[in-house]
Amino acid sequence: MGAKTPLWRTDLMETRNRTILFEGLVVDLEQMDVKVGEKGWHTYQVVRHPGGVAVLPLHDDGTVTLIRQLRPAVDAVMLELPAGRLSPGEEPARCGRRELAEETGLATSELRSLGQLHTSPGVFDEIIHLYLATGLTQGKPDQEAYEDIACERVPFEEAVRMARDGRISDGKTIAALFRAEGMAP
Repeated sequence: MGAKTPLWRTDLMETRNRTILFEGLVVDLEQMDVKVGEKGWHTYQVVRHPGGVAVLPLHDDGTVTLIRQLRPAVDAVMLELPAGRLSPGEEPARCGRRELAEETGLATSELRSLGQLHTSPGVFDEIIHLYLATGLTQGKPDQEAYEDIACERVPFEEAVRMARDGRISDGKTIAALFRAEGMAP
Protein backbone atom coordinates (compact mmCIF):
# COMPACT_ATOMS: atom_id res chain seq x y z
CA MET A 1 0.00 0.00 0.00
CA GLY A 2 1.43 3.38 -0.94
CA ALA A 3 0.52 6.85 0.22
CA LYS A 4 -3.04 7.65 -0.78
CA THR A 5 -5.29 10.65 -0.72
CA PRO A 6 -6.74 10.95 2.81
CA LEU A 7 -10.23 9.56 3.26
CA TRP A 8 -11.18 12.45 5.53
CA ARG A 9 -12.34 15.82 4.22
CA THR A 10 -11.37 19.14 5.73
CA ASP A 11 -13.82 21.18 3.63
CA LEU A 12 -16.79 19.84 5.61
CA MET A 13 -15.87 21.58 8.85
CA GLU A 14 -16.16 25.23 9.83
CA THR A 15 -14.31 26.19 13.03
CA ARG A 16 -13.89 29.23 15.25
CA ASN A 17 -12.35 30.11 18.62
CA ARG A 18 -9.37 27.76 18.25
CA THR A 19 -7.29 27.82 21.45
CA ILE A 20 -4.38 25.72 22.71
CA LEU A 21 -5.32 24.78 26.29
CA PHE A 22 -2.19 22.79 27.07
CA GLU A 23 1.25 22.35 25.51
CA GLY A 24 2.94 19.17 26.68
CA LEU A 25 6.08 17.14 26.13
CA VAL A 26 4.39 14.87 23.58
CA VAL A 27 0.90 16.25 22.95
CA ASP A 28 -0.99 19.53 22.93
CA LEU A 29 -4.67 19.99 23.70
CA GLU A 30 -6.68 22.27 21.41
CA GLN A 31 -10.24 23.46 21.97
CA MET A 32 -12.42 24.81 19.17
CA ASP A 33 -16.00 25.41 18.23
CA VAL A 34 -17.16 23.38 15.22
CA LYS A 35 -20.29 24.03 13.19
CA VAL A 36 -22.17 20.75 12.87
CA GLY A 37 -24.48 21.12 9.88
CA GLU A 38 -27.79 22.73 10.84
CA LYS A 39 -27.28 21.74 14.50
CA GLY A 40 -25.13 24.78 15.17
CA TRP A 41 -21.85 25.31 16.99
CA HIS A 42 -20.43 22.74 19.43
CA THR A 43 -17.20 22.76 21.44
CA TYR A 44 -14.63 20.05 20.76
CA GLN A 45 -11.28 19.27 22.35
CA VAL A 46 -8.62 17.56 20.25
CA VAL A 47 -5.33 16.03 21.39
CA ARG A 48 -2.67 17.07 18.86
CA HIS A 49 0.13 14.55 18.34
CA PRO A 50 3.02 14.67 15.84
CA GLY A 51 2.29 11.15 14.60
CA GLY A 52 4.36 8.02 14.65
CA VAL A 53 5.59 4.93 12.93
CA ALA A 54 5.31 1.22 13.76
CA VAL A 55 7.31 -1.51 12.04
CA LEU A 56 6.47 -5.21 11.73
CA PRO A 57 9.85 -6.99 11.40
CA LEU A 58 9.26 -10.22 9.45
CA HIS A 59 12.20 -12.64 9.41
CA ASP A 60 12.93 -15.09 6.56
CA ASP A 61 11.88 -18.02 8.79
CA GLY A 62 8.34 -16.60 9.18
CA THR A 63 8.81 -15.21 12.69
CA VAL A 64 8.26 -11.61 13.75
CA THR A 65 10.09 -9.61 16.39
CA LEU A 66 7.77 -8.01 18.92
CA ILE A 67 8.77 -5.99 21.96
CA ARG A 68 7.59 -5.93 25.56
CA GLN A 69 7.69 -2.56 27.25
CA LEU A 70 6.09 -0.71 30.12
CA ARG A 71 3.19 1.52 29.13
CA PRO A 72 2.38 3.76 32.13
CA ALA A 73 -0.80 5.12 30.47
CA VAL A 74 -2.42 1.68 30.84
CA ASP A 75 -0.35 0.49 33.82
CA ALA A 76 0.84 -2.58 31.93
CA VAL A 77 3.71 -4.18 30.07
CA MET A 78 2.50 -4.49 26.49
CA LEU A 79 3.53 -6.79 23.64
CA GLU A 80 3.69 -4.66 20.51
CA LEU A 81 5.64 -3.59 17.44
CA PRO A 82 8.78 -1.47 17.57
CA ALA A 83 7.46 2.06 17.16
CA GLY A 84 8.16 5.68 17.82
CA ARG A 85 7.18 9.28 17.42
CA LEU A 86 7.99 11.29 14.31
CA SER A 87 10.38 14.20 14.75
CA PRO A 88 9.31 17.49 13.13
CA GLY A 89 9.71 17.17 9.34
CA GLU A 90 10.94 13.56 9.59
CA GLU A 91 10.01 11.20 6.77
CA PRO A 92 8.04 8.22 8.17
CA ALA A 93 10.20 5.49 6.58
CA ARG A 94 13.34 7.07 8.06
CA CYS A 95 11.69 7.16 11.48
CA GLY A 96 10.70 3.50 11.08
CA ARG A 97 14.25 2.41 10.29
CA ARG A 98 15.57 4.45 13.22
CA GLU A 99 13.07 3.07 15.74
CA LEU A 100 13.55 -0.51 14.52
CA ALA A 101 17.31 -0.26 15.03
CA GLU A 102 17.08 1.57 18.37
CA GLU A 103 14.54 -0.77 19.96
CA THR A 104 15.54 -4.15 18.50
CA GLY A 105 18.97 -3.75 16.87
CA LEU A 106 17.44 -4.87 13.56
CA ALA A 107 18.28 -3.29 10.21
CA THR A 108 16.09 -3.84 7.14
CA SER A 109 16.87 -3.93 3.44
CA GLU A 110 13.19 -3.55 2.49
CA LEU A 111 10.51 -1.45 4.15
CA ARG A 112 7.01 -1.70 2.62
CA SER A 113 4.11 0.50 3.61
CA LEU A 114 1.11 -1.13 5.26
CA GLY A 115 -0.77 2.18 5.18
CA GLN A 116 -1.81 4.48 7.97
CA LEU A 117 -3.84 4.15 11.15
CA HIS A 118 -5.88 6.82 12.94
CA THR A 119 -5.51 5.73 16.56
CA SER A 120 -8.61 7.35 18.05
CA PRO A 121 -10.09 9.96 15.69
CA GLY A 122 -12.78 11.01 18.15
CA VAL A 123 -10.16 12.79 20.26
CA PHE A 124 -6.69 12.40 18.68
CA ASP A 125 -5.28 13.63 15.37
CA GLU A 126 -2.44 11.09 15.64
CA ILE A 127 -1.63 9.10 12.52
CA ILE A 128 0.63 6.05 12.73
CA HIS A 129 2.42 4.95 9.56
CA LEU A 130 2.67 1.15 9.44
CA TYR A 131 5.50 -0.72 7.72
CA LEU A 132 6.54 -4.29 7.01
CA ALA A 133 10.31 -4.80 7.30
CA THR A 134 12.02 -7.72 5.55
CA GLY A 135 15.62 -8.55 4.69
CA LEU A 136 16.55 -8.22 8.36
CA THR A 137 20.01 -8.29 9.92
CA GLN A 138 20.66 -8.27 13.66
CA GLY A 139 22.75 -5.60 15.34
CA LYS A 140 22.84 -4.16 18.84
CA PRO A 141 19.86 -2.16 20.16
CA ASP A 142 20.43 1.43 21.32
CA GLN A 143 17.35 2.10 23.45
CA GLU A 144 16.49 5.49 24.89
CA ALA A 145 17.31 6.05 28.58
CA TYR A 146 13.60 5.83 29.52
CA GLU A 147 13.05 2.53 27.64
CA ASP A 148 13.33 -0.96 29.11
CA ILE A 149 12.49 -3.16 26.14
CA ALA A 150 12.65 -6.93 25.78
CA CYS A 151 12.46 -8.45 22.28
CA GLU A 152 10.53 -11.64 21.52
CA ARG A 153 10.45 -13.63 18.29
CA VAL A 154 7.11 -15.23 17.60
CA PRO A 155 5.87 -17.18 14.57
CA PHE A 156 3.79 -14.81 12.41
CA GLU A 157 0.71 -17.05 12.59
CA GLU A 158 0.95 -17.17 16.40
CA ALA A 159 1.21 -13.36 16.57
CA VAL A 160 -1.97 -13.10 14.46
CA ARG A 161 -3.72 -15.56 16.81
CA MET A 162 -2.57 -13.46 19.78
CA ALA A 163 -4.06 -10.36 18.11
CA ARG A 164 -7.33 -12.18 17.46
CA ASP A 165 -7.71 -13.61 20.99
CA GLY A 166 -6.65 -10.49 22.88
CA ARG A 167 -3.20 -11.48 24.11
CA ILE A 168 -2.01 -8.59 21.94
CA SER A 169 -4.24 -5.58 22.59
CA ASP A 170 -2.15 -2.78 21.05
CA GLY A 171 -4.09 -1.31 18.12
CA LYS A 172 -1.15 -0.50 15.83
CA THR A 173 0.22 -4.03 16.27
CA ILE A 174 -3.15 -5.64 15.54
CA ALA A 175 -3.64 -3.50 12.42
CA ALA A 176 -0.17 -4.23 11.05
CA LEU A 177 -0.48 -7.97 11.66
CA PHE A 178 -3.86 -8.16 9.92
CA ARG A 179 -2.70 -6.01 7.00
CA ALA A 180 0.43 -8.15 6.56
CA GLU A 181 -1.48 -11.45 6.39
CA GLY A 182 -0.67 -13.17 3.12
CA MET A 183 2.77 -11.52 2.94
CA ALA A 184 4.45 -13.87 5.42
CA PRO A 185 6.64 -16.67 4.02
